[in-house]
Amino acid sequence: MASQNSYKLRCSIPGHEMDVRGLATAAFPEGAFVSVSRDRTGRIWVPNSSPDRGFTEMHCMSGHSNFVSCVCFIAPNDTYPRGLIATGGNDNNICVFTLDNPQPLYTLKGHKNTVCTLSSGKFGTLLSGSWDTTAKVWLNEKCMMTLQGHSAAVWAVVILPEQGLMLSGSADKTIKLWKAGRCENTYTGHEDCVRGLAVLNNLEFFSCSNDGSIRRWLVTGECVHVYYEHTNYIYSMAVFPNSEDFVSTGEDRTLRIWRKGECAQTIRLPAQSVWCCCILPNGDIAVGASDGIIRVFTEAEDRIASAEDIQAFEDELSKTTIDPKTGDLGDIKVEELPGREHLDEPGNRDGQTRLIKDGDKVEAYQWSVSDGRWMKIGDVVGGSNQQTSKSVVYEGKEYDYVFTIDINEGGPSMKLPYNVTEDPWLTAHNFLQKNDLSPMFLDQVANFIIENTKGHVVGPAQQEGGDPFTGGNRYVPGSLGNNTGFGADPFTGAGRYIPGSDSIPNSSAPGGVADPFTGGGAYSSAALRPTTTNIYFPKTDGVTFEQANISLIMAKLKELNAGAPQEHKLSEELLESIDQLLVSVCASNSEPAPTLQQINLLWKATHWPEDIVFPVLDILRLAVRHPQVNKTLCGDAEGVQLCNHLLSLMRPEGRPANQMLALRTLCNCFSGRHGRALLMSQRETVLLQAADLASVCNKNIHIALATLVLNYAACFHSQPDLEAKAQCLSVASRALETVQDKEAVFRLLVALGTTVSSDQTARDLARSLGVNSQISKYSSVSDPSKVAECCQLVLKELM
Repeated sequence: MASQNSYKLRCSIPGHEMDVRGLATAAFPEGAFVSVSRDRTGRIWVPNSSPDRGFTEMHCMSGHSNFVSCVCFIAPNDTYPRGLIATGGNDNNICVFTLDNPQPLYTLKGHKNTVCTLSSGKFGTLLSGSWDTTAKVWLNEKCMMTLQGHSAAVWAVVILPEQGLMLSGSADKTIKLWKAGRCENTYTGHEDCVRGLAVLNNLEFFSCSNDGSIRRWLVTGECVHVYYEHTNYIYSMAVFPNSEDFVSTGEDRTLRIWRKGECAQTIRLPAQSVWCCCILPNGDIAVGASDGIIRVFTEAEDRIASAEDIQAFEDELSKTTIDPKTGDLGDIKVEELPGREHLDEPGNRDGQTRLIKDGDKVEAYQWSVSDGRWMKIGDVVGGSNQQTSKSVVYEGKEYDYVFTIDINEGGPSMKLPYNVTEDPWLTAHNFLQKNDLSPMFLDQVANFIIENTKGHVVGPAQQEGGDPFTGGNRYVPGSLGNNTGFGADPFTGAGRYIPGSDSIPNSSAPGGVADPFTGGGAYSSAALRPTTTNIYFPKTDGVTFEQANISLIMAKLKELNAGAPQEHKLSEELLESIDQLLVSVCASNSEPAPTLQQINLLWKATHWPEDIVFPVLDILRLAVRHPQVNKTLCGDAEGVQLCNHLLSLMRPEGRPANQMLALRTLCNCFSGRHGRALLMSQRETVLLQAADLASVCNKNIHIALATLVLNYAACFHSQPDLEAKAQCLSVASRALETVQDKEAVFRLLVALGTTVSSDQTARDLARSLGVNSQISKYSSVSDPSKVAECCQLVLKELM
């Protein structure tokens, strides 16, 4: 801020018919901002040159069928050089407008309840939060990700400026940090609903809460400061361009300006709920309140309202009635209050309140440092002792009212407890949720509360409809022999079976420009061909795990079978049948196809105890490549059973050998039509669980995970399924944070390249997730050179 003057009223804008719930600055026209209201409209306001220093309505936007609760501005791009406006409402929808058309350009549908918060990021990314407990990431009219993890309504979201980080604040009292669709951190400390979030810089952010506090956090998780001044719920915050000072508004009827960590000024408004605020480019502050009026405050002398307008504002404020039950003024004992002479003594800080008794009346005053005087902020009605004596006890707690609600005629009645300090819309919402009732009753119940508590309405008379929102032989999993290669025998000899040894390229293989997945030696270096050639992606066919030593697998199976529990033990005849199946699926086409009896026997054997099942899984991994096995095990209901069984073996606390072989089996399922169809239908669940295995410290698991992501990327490359591509990007990005093995990194890079190739929306999403900065370190890897070359090509795609 350029100066340290006190803020004073610039103008009042009475454009809306009901509560103003959201405000956002616009890039065009200069100095403009947008407001949204419970009157179901959004309005664009442009500064005018009239003597009243006010704003003119540019146009009124409509499109929601219910209250509009939030708004944000989407930055300009080549297609929309003036930017876009996004609004969220109680109709569960998000409407997106251009600045020159009052009707929506398009509508985003997907949330199952009220959309109550929005934030925009780079490349047109939009983040929304809803009463349905989720946040959603949108790009180019599509939902790219759904962020699930909160247990209550998501009331605040914000996109951090770097690294694709996103924050969400919830009624479950927590804040969550998201990266690439995954919750990376959960911040606890607030004692009530988190209502607002504001970015301070790349590493810090603010949160505000119904607990009356503002917290300053490091992205790493530490709360470095807690600010207390508000006496009731805090609804919104905004940070000044100096990334230090900020403003906040709340249910205590105030706008508070914070400088250098201290509350430097308190401005009270003649409305109970000050819902929202935004800071205009010139440093002025706009606030929206429950009386439907937008007020703009300025510290610039040449923009301050006329003396007449300021006096009118103060007169309106002085006529406000204050209910002590709100707690804003503390406990009031009328008989102990001083008289008017108490106002002769100056206050000691801006915003200090003082109560005096004037006959039978109690008046509230606030000290203004800039004016050096006490300013009346309202008349106090009732007294705290009188109110408490009328309380009703329900379920062990005291309430001002306990209503009996009959929703269904002839059905059981329900009790609805209510305190006059509570928001009737939040109370109604919680009542409906608790009793599993339809949200369609929200207006009916809330208006019932308002109608039956009219004697206790706080502040000036409000319009009907308050806030709807507040509210034997050793198995060595993953071991590698020095001479073991991807294209070589994966078993080290001496009778020791080591599943997972067949993952590393054989460096002694012949050179040549071949498929980079068949081994390091089969891949020529950059010196042998032009660097502009992209042989890596897009990859459109699947990568499978082929290598095996049949005799060693069967030897291990027979050894473990000898000690297996009696109910699982296989007879010699059944072992021979499995041996025949294994030979059949690994041999040439001249061999007879596996029989249905053999396939069913293999499926039954995969349910052996987890400590001995790994050789069976290795046989299954090889078998699903065969068309007959693929069709039998991956088709229809059998396929879902197979998928669920493999996922159960992949749980994070499971055995690494089983995790790896289950992943490899899933990869090999892509070799058949039925397997591909199965995995496409189960994509969300499979990738979600597979992603958790990135945290397991095992390079063979990482290679199998990377291959699974790559196979999915290959399947979706030519399809317009943006949600599937978004999940591929998310899982690949998350895996790259922990995976170290270069072969796994390479396959993840190919998956990224395949996903973004020829798809502008996928490229934009990858950029918004911070993929560029995440993978750039691989562009200089020298061994193997394919990692750096593939990385450079992906970065080129993302330019």
